[in-house]
Amino acid sequence: MFPVGGVGVMLLGTAVSGLLAGLLALALRRRFGLVFAVAFAGLLWSVAVIGCVTLIPANGAPGIVSATGRLPGCSWDIGGPAPTGFWIFSGGQRLLNTAVFVPSGALLVLAAARWRSAWTLVPIGLLLLAAYSAGIEKTQLELARIDRACDVTDFIDNVTGAVLGVGLGIVLALVFRPWRDRAASRLG
Repeated sequence: MFPVGGVGVMLLGTAVSGLLAGLLALALRRRFGLVFAVAFAGLLWSVAVIGCVTLIPANGAPGIVSATGRLPGCSWDIGGPAPTGFWIFSGGQRLLNTAVFVPSGALLVLAAARWRSAWTLVPIGLLLLAAYSAGIEKTQLELARIDRACDVTDFIDNVTGAVLGVGLGIVLALVFRPWRDRAASRLG
């Protein structure tokens, strides 16, 4: 039996990980500058929130999901039927699967933009976000007890959200110019 679940547990996980991310940002701020510290800690927090939302059972502890009730594989029905919304937000599940990865993509760019190797770090980070999404779907397939389903459409929507986030992050990087902190930290 999976002993925890529900919206309250998700919100608790989000709050605790947010507190830890805030402490990390404070610890990194002096050494790396405010933009990088907030972006890096925010990136880690956004990944933790995605984990909470996708891997904690939505409707409390579902108990035992029998092996015969478990799907044998991922759904490959791209764009197929999906619920109209989640238990917290209204709107289509596809939109929410996309939106949940946008902050991660944007914060990835803001965190990487401080470094000269950002042109390499961002594509690698984007691949890691795609791998994270694939890992979530694989976990949902293998752990029937969390009462979730593996769906390739979710993966596509997640990666789309991360790519949109990278685009947003490029715009934000041009506004906040985190590379300025790189020169300031060498002087201090």
